[in-house]
Amino acid sequence: MLAALDGLPLQCSEACGNLSEQVKLPEIEAISNILVTGLGGSAIGGDLLRVYAADKISIPVIVNRDYTVPEFVGPDTLVFAISYSGNTEETLSAYEQAQARGASVIVISTGGKLGEMALRDGVPLVKVPSGYAPRAATGFLFIPALKILQRLGFLPGLDGEIMAMAGFVRELHTKLGAQSPMAENPAKQIACKLHQKIPVIWGSTGTTEVVAQRWKGQINENAKVPAYWNVFPELNHNEIVGFQLPAEILKRIHVIILRDGQDHPQVQKRMEITKGVIKDVVDGYTEVWSSGDNALSRLFSLIYTGDYTSVYLAALYGIDPGPVKVIDYLKQELQKL
Repeated sequence: MLAALDGLPLQCSEACGNLSEQVKLPEIEAISNILVTGLGGSAIGGDLLRVYAADKISIPVIVNRDYTVPEFVGPDTLVFAISYSGNTEETLSAYEQAQARGASVIVISTGGKLGEMALRDGVPLVKVPSGYAPRAATGFLFIPALKILQRLGFLPGLDGEIMAMAGFVRELHTKLGAQSPMAENPAKQIACKLHQKIPVIWGSTGTTEVVAQRWKGQINENAKVPAYWNVFPELNHNEIVGFQLPAEILKRIHVIILRDGQDHPQVQKRMEITKGVIKDVVDGYTEVWSSGDNALSRLFSLIYTGDYTSVYLAALYGIDPGPVKVIDYLKQELQKL
């Protein structure tokens, strides 16, 4: 897993290249909405796309994590069916429904059953390199969709920002990688704060929401511990009230607050007030600020920090971050039914 993280800068650069540019796109007369269907690590790319595109594209981008697609999906829908393995049963089911509804479908996968179906149906297939855990293939599962939307005219002039992000991630690696000592490595420092604690990660709607979800999922899968996430301002209308009892459990919680300079001014005020509410109740809180000169760089600065944190937390627990035996067990049991 460390090797995969170390390779993220190269992965992003490779994903910027010919992965999607050589794929023949469908002839689309009109697109009213975009749907990304996938699960787990394959769906995070869709969420990144949704958040990144929210203030750049005039049509909705929606992420679907289900066997079925929403009723609105039809001939005016562009569907990205994303499954790293190509064998995710929910995505296979959603793909068939989207095809039956006449949607324009593009598949992003290493192959598997989904790749076979795309070839059978003449559906554009962006074939990404195999050999990664899906959660470690974020560049391959996100950037091709960006590049395709650029080719379709939705996100013009994107190449410079993507390449700048890839270069910035390369710089971050020197600070976050295993070779960087504890005193200079924020991911190692955060992992120590989360050790033997219950991580609660808070982001902000429209900026860091998907990153908070990513941190939670990475801690679950890599460190094999429970973690929870929520977003401002929503959490100020419910979750914050729950930081009263039971006191002994609250003292085991460490809150991570993800910050970005583009957070809404009122949200920034809410964060400051909320820190005062929880500071004497929980084990502690840590603010993690994004960095970088553009939106993609800021997103990936927080993602990369969280990914490394989750692996270092696994090391503190003495556990291999790679295997996800419970997920494998669930898949095996489903096949028996």
